[in-house]
This record gives sequence, structure tokens and C-alpha cells, in this order.
Amino acid sequence: MASSLYTRRIWINRLGIVMSMFAMAFGLASLAWILWTLLSNGLAALSVDFFTQDTPAPGSAGGGLANAIVGSLMMLGVTTLVSTPIGILAGIFLAEYGDRSRFAQVTRFLTDVMLSAPSIVIGLFVYAIAVATMGGFSGWAGSAALSLIAIPVVVRTTENMLKLVPTALREAAFSLGAPRWKVSLAITLRAVKAGVVTGVLLAIARVTGETAPLLFTALSNQFMSVDMSEPMGNLPVVIYQFAMSPYEDWQQLAWGGALLIAMMVLAINIGTRLLFSRSDLKN
Repeated sequence: MASSLYTRRIWINRLGIVMSMFAMAFGLASLAWILWTLLSNGLAALSVDFFTQDTPAPGSAGGGLANAIVGSLMMLGVTTLVSTPIGILAGIFLAEYGDRSRFAQVTRFLTDVMLSAPSIVIGLFVYAIAVATMGGFSGWAGSAALSLIAIPVVVRTTENMLKLVPTALREAAFSLGAPRWKVSLAITLRAVKAGVVTGVLLAIARVTGETAPLLFTALSNQFMSVDMSEPMGNLPVVIYQFAMSPYEDWQQLAWGGALLIAMMVLAINIGTRLLFSRSDLKN
């Protein structure tokens, strides 16, 4: 009886391993297929004009996505500056001070709601409170919508990382007379800095390709503009518009923009992992 049960467990374990390997292979194959499709269709669009010229008019030859690239970088920069400190500080509060706080429970609930909320709903919300009341689309409204998507990701990642810090590390710092705020910022946060930075990058990667919120907030701009109070060109909206157009040159630029976003997200993630792996080896 014992031997048959042992044999059954072995076969169940083997079946689980095989299914896990199959799922991993399927995911890697899907990723490779997506990357190959982007590379095969998008490399032809990458040129000097792609990075230096604005989006072309319908039916005109040439052109690039310089205005959309600049607009996306500006809005992503503002989003990062807004969501990073707010998300990290909120995550510290939930992990270090919110064990029995009713306010912390409400904050966690709202964070989970915002994590599961469709991006188009957040875009409509910002449209109602910012665009419709202020009388126009703008880069600031687009950054606000992207920040509302990024902040919950940073909050939950920071909280989960801080909860992994051993209690003995906090107690050792308290025993030396360090105040709680200093322990939170200088000890526990520093111990999980790699995970927190990964959460910030995950949030940036999520909002980089968001299209629906920007359609209702920043809209787009065919010309180069660095005025955040005006409609601003951005890669997701331009890719959506050009991919749906009947013009082959626009469709080619859309493939190039999609490839640029994918490569940027991959470069950020791979570069950060390499950086922190080297720093861990030195320590």
C-alpha cells in the first residue's frame, strides 16, 4: 500500500513537471514568435528619418515618429516622477505602519480595485475631471492617467517586497536606537531596493504601451510639441491610428513604433537585472 502510494506521488510529480515545462515552452515560443514578427516587419521602418522627422500627412512619402517619440518620453518621465515617490511611500506605510490600521485596509482595497480596473475606465475618469473641465486634451492629462495606472503597481510591489524583510533585521535596528522612519527608509527599503526598482520598471513597462487612456487625455499631435498643456503626440496612439489606416507607409511606421516600444521595455528590464546582479556579486 505504501509503495503504491509512493509510486503514484512520483508519477503525479512527473506529470506536474512535464506540464510546467510545456507551459514554459509555450510561453517562450509565443514570445519568440511575437518578437520575430516585430523584427521582421519593423526593422525596415527604422532609419534616420524615423527618429528625426514628424508623422507624415496622409498619402505623403517619407516621415517618421519623432514627435510621437518625444511626446511619449515626456509623458513617461512625468509619470515616473509622480508614481515612484507616491507608490514607494505608500508601500512603506502599508508594510511598516498599516498592520492594524483601518485606513491601510481601505488603501489596500482601493489599490486592488485600481490594479484590476480597465485602463479605458481610468482614461474616461481623467477625461471627466481634467479634459472636460479644463477644456482640452493635454500631455498633463495623459501623464495623470498613466500615473493612476502605475501607482498601484508600485504600491503593491513595494509592500510585498518589504514584507519579505526578516523581522530580526528591524529589531536589530530598533535595538540600536534608530527611529522607525529611519529603519523603514535606510534599512528595510535598502534591503529590497532591487525588488522595488523592478516594481517601478514593471509599472513603466505596463504604461508604455497603453493606448486607451491617452486617446481620452493626450489625444495626439501631428507636429512636434513639447508643451504639456496641449495635445501631444505619443507612440501608442500613433501606432493605433497608423495600423488601422489604408496607407502602407503609415502601416510600416506603425510596425517600427511597435518594435521600438518592445525593444525599449526589454532593454530596461534586461539592463536593470544585469546591473543589480553585478552589484549583488560585488557585495
